[in-house]
Amino acid sequence: MKSTEEALEELGWRAFFSEQVSVEEALQCRPVRVMAVHRGKIDVIGAKSQHSIAPYIPDARPSDDHPTVGDWLLIDEVTLQPTRVLRRLNLFKRRAPGVVRKEQMIAANVDTLFIVASCNQDFSVARLERYLVLAREVQVNPVVVLTKTDLTDTPDTFATAARSIESGLRVETVNGRDPASVSRLATWCGKGETVALLGSSGAGKSTLVNTLRGSNGIATQAIRAADGTGRHTTTGRKMHRLIGGGWLLDTPGMRELQLADAAAGISEVFDDILQVAQDCRFSDCGHESEPGCAVRAAISAGTLTSERVNRWRRLEAEDGVDAAFLRKRRR
Repeated sequence: MKSTEEALEELGWRAFFSEQVSVEEALQCRPVRVMAVHRGKIDVIGAKSQHSIAPYIPDARPSDDHPTVGDWLLIDEVTLQPTRVLRRLNLFKRRAPGVVRKEQMIAANVDTLFIVASCNQDFSVARLERYLVLAREVQVNPVVVLTKTDLTDTPDTFATAARSIESGLRVETVNGRDPASVSRLATWCGKGETVALLGSSGAGKSTLVNTLRGSNGIATQAIRAADGTGRHTTTGRKMHRLIGGGWLLDTPGMRELQLADAAAGISEVFDDILQVAQDCRFSDCGHESEPGCAVRAAISAGTLTSERVNRWRRLEAEDGVDAAFLRKRRR
């Protein structure tokens, strides 16, 4: 029979979390991990049980103190109500779509991020860059997973485009319906490991989850032939147990990923541009019409592309607006 510690380790428990629990809390509470979040309740699993509980956290606390998928909670042994959310290894979040600037939590305590894109006309370097910024901002290892290789004769073209984004970026091309093809992702799915999937609708995430689980329990839908875009299949964030003992956190497809407070991630993903910009004559160069602009010179020389520079500038501008708003709200 497994010990409590062994059972928790299989759920992703580690010293980082146990060190946060006082002796008194250990006597009165038990740790559980959030498997899914619903309206009015959350599904949790612990060393010896799994059940649904009310996600009560006092309203006076910041929104980041509310539980999200992947979180570790302490719940009271008697009432089974959450007492607090343990400090996270990392937290993925985005600015929620719409006029009101509100941050939306996506997933917590992730070891690896699978950024899923399909080898068809919906493939977008700009979208991959946004997901990479998100991963770099919270210091989570990203792996780009290109699906639907069975629908193209040139999967290497898509892989080359993805690898050009960042030096050393890990890119895997798979047929999501073929277990042998998907098995190359097993490296990141071992016992106690947590992998999150992010990608747009129709990228093949649900099919990939089914194959990794060895199950067809998640519904899938065909993409639209006209434009290669997909329909939403996954409607909520949920963790799934994998064949190799790890956990896979699936999320709804996001056509729009608005970053929130991601300056560090942008700097890391677009480090090539920032390195060149250091050679500009003026430290506040806008890279437009200023004399001695090293970025414009690199574009002319072909070492940088205007498309990538423009995408970088858009993300910088977007993040600047969001950062100013967040600073104002926090004050």
